Amino acid sequence: MNQNLTLLVLAAGMGSRFGGLKQIEPIGPSGEFMIDYSVYDAIKAGFNKIVFLIKEENYEVFKETIGARVEPRIKVEYAFQKNDNIPAGYNVPEDRVKPFGTGHAIYCAKDKINEKFAIISADDFFGADAFQQAADFAKESDDFCVIGYKIGGTLSEQGTVKRGVCMEKDGYLTDVIESKATKVGDIVKCEPLSGAEPYEIGLDHPVSMLMFGLTPVIFEELEKQMNEFFEANKDDLSTCEFLFPDVLSRMIKEDKIRIKVLPTSAKWFGATYREDLDNIKNSIRELVAEGAYKEDLWS
Repeated sequence: MNQNLTLLVLAAGMGSRFGGLKQIEPIGPSGEFMIDYSVYDAIKAGFNKIVFLIKEENYEVFKETIGARVEPRIKVEYAFQKNDNIPAGYNVPEDRVKPFGTGHAIYCAKDKINEKFAIISADDFFGADAFQQAADFAKESDDFCVIGYKIGGTLSEQGTVKRGVCMEKDGYLTDVIESKATKVGDIVKCEPLSGAEPYEIGLDHPVSMLMFGLTPVIFEELEKQMNEFFEANKDDLSTCEFLFPDVLSRMIKEDKIRIKVLPTSAKWFGATYREDLDNIKNSIRELVAEGAYKEDLWS
């Protein structure tokens, strides 16, 4: 019997550094978006449902563009990240526009997912091997997993980027250190966002690009930790973010889960800055030339 497997696509980010709704920026030779390639690779790997987590005000444009291409090929559902979808008793400041972070985003999709699932961001390219690894792992294990990319292949020529640096032991994640990363020769200099001491790693060191394989048990933990987060930040809800890597780090420390690190040969690329777009388009053209994708992806 085929196992149900869902892909949760986080597409509610504002793309402030990029300067627009980058989820619907054409990057393929026939006007494809980054999401098109992710959905294509997910279907090929055996995923049979997609949940798009978006802002409610973007629903029409999202459905008319991405939805129109994807819905004929796989079951599609939509969930909305709303700033009022928070624990009772807390008031969101009127001037707060930015979403409450990746942990909150995943929590907002809880009513749409009852099976094993993987999460990705909408505005990054993850590669076919990454989806295949996540799908294969879900079939054989009830553990969580993280797709580990070599950090050297994820850096931007435009400047410093934020990366979730994976620390592991015996193939399992021990921590994710959210850090600012800058390439200097053959090393990467990292500054933890927590303010901890800077450190250096090699170009082959694994990083999380927020592609995880999960099970529905995560939703109960998200709710528990989110309640504690809002209580701790109740006096300043204007800028705080409930980040998913922090949730996982705590679960690891409390021995609630194991997260297998799955190294991937796939190339990752994303548009942190608008100047990254030309490199992305060139990379897609190269993959098309190699035969990895058709020139008109959905033809």
